[in-house]
Parts: sequence; structure tokens; C-alpha cells
Amino acid sequence: MTKKAVILFSGGVDSTTCLAMAKAQGFVCYALSLNYGQKHHAEIAAAKEIARHYGVAEHKILDLPLDQFGGSALTDTQQSVPEYTGDGKIPSTYVPARNTIFLAMAMAWAEVLGANDIFIGASAIDYSGYPDCRPEFYDAFVNMAHLATKTGVEGAKLKINTPLINLSKAETIQAGLQLGVDYSMTVSCYRLNDRRQACGKCDSCVLRKKGFVQAAVADPTHYI
Repeated sequence: MTKKAVILFSGGVDSTTCLAMAKAQGFVCYALSLNYGQKHHAEIAAAKEIARHYGVAEHKILDLPLDQFGGSALTDTQQSVPEYTGDGKIPSTYVPARNTIFLAMAMAWAEVLGANDIFIGASAIDYSGYPDCRPEFYDAFVNMAHLATKTGVEGAKLKINTPLINLSKAETIQAGLQLGVDYSMTVSCYRLNDRRQACGKCDSCVLRKKGFVQAAVADPTHYI
């Protein structure tokens, strides 16, 4: 039988690696990208290009204006995106309830498609400390999904695949390279400029740079 999976897809290193992994496991992949009011749209453009490259069955891009709530340096024009500090505190780039909302959207589409699998590129190793990137959050979401959906009540079990959850960024990159991922297509920077140059100093850039250094692989990103 055909296996279907919904891939939460931002066009970054992690979600692209997840897409490659899902394809390698034989899933027919449906990519879901969310335009949630982030300050630049380069990641959506990258997601479109990468989704075409992998020949996904369908790529949906949904508008989800979380910027109307504000509360995050990624969506609030009154806040600037900070440089990486590594101080262990949850940074201002945290978007309130983002992964919960994203997963709910993916769950709804998966139920319509008859897909039992969702892939999300969360990591609890090299990450910014966001609470919705922890394994216990995904365990709790699955339990909720089985109570909240018709398919769950009727016995179908949704699986939230988090294949990167215990991998460092370097291990993620190495895994992707083994699957032929072209990371030059991906976008990570929170402060990308109009020439698609990355700042090199935000949380996402620093973790990306660290990953390529530790993986002993050249980083294809164009930095300012």
C-alpha cells in the first residue's frame, strides 16, 4: 500500500533533511509550508524550489498571520532579531505556540489525505531552547491527536516522526549528505537581506555554521 506523509517544510536544513529521509523511506510526500508573518519570504521561495526538486505529490503554502499577535522578533516589526547569545534562555525569536499550530494544520491535512505520518525537523540538541522542540511535547501532541480526530477515535494511529530530535546539527547535515541533499538550496537566516545574504550572527545562522564546521563540510551559505 502507498504510504503517505505530510512534511512540515520550511526550506531550511532540518526540514529538507526530513523530506529526504521520508522519500528514502518510501513515503509519498506532501509538503506543508506556513507563511506565518515572518519578516522575509526567502524561506518560502526556497521551500517551493526544493519541493519541486524532490517531486512531492503536492506542496501547500498556507497563510497563517501570527504576526497579528506579535510577541516574537521573527514576526513583530517593532522588535529586531537579536544576535545569538547562547545564554540558555528562550530567545525573543520564539514564536508563541508555533509548532503546536503547525502540527495541528499538518494533522488536519493528514487526516484528509489518509496519511498516518507527519515529519517535522525538530531537534533538542543544537537548538535555541524553544519549548516546542522537546520530545515530551511531541509525545503529548500524539496523545491529543488520538483523542481529537475521527481517524484517531476509529483506531488509526498518527505518528509524529522527529528523526532529528536527538541529532546534532552536524549529524543532521551528515545524514542529509548521505541522502544527496543539496544544502545550497536551503535558507536558514532570520535576517536574510535582499541579496539572499545571511547575517551569520542570528541563532539560526550560528547553529548552521557550527553544524557545517563540526561536520567538516563546506557551508554553501552566502554570508554578509
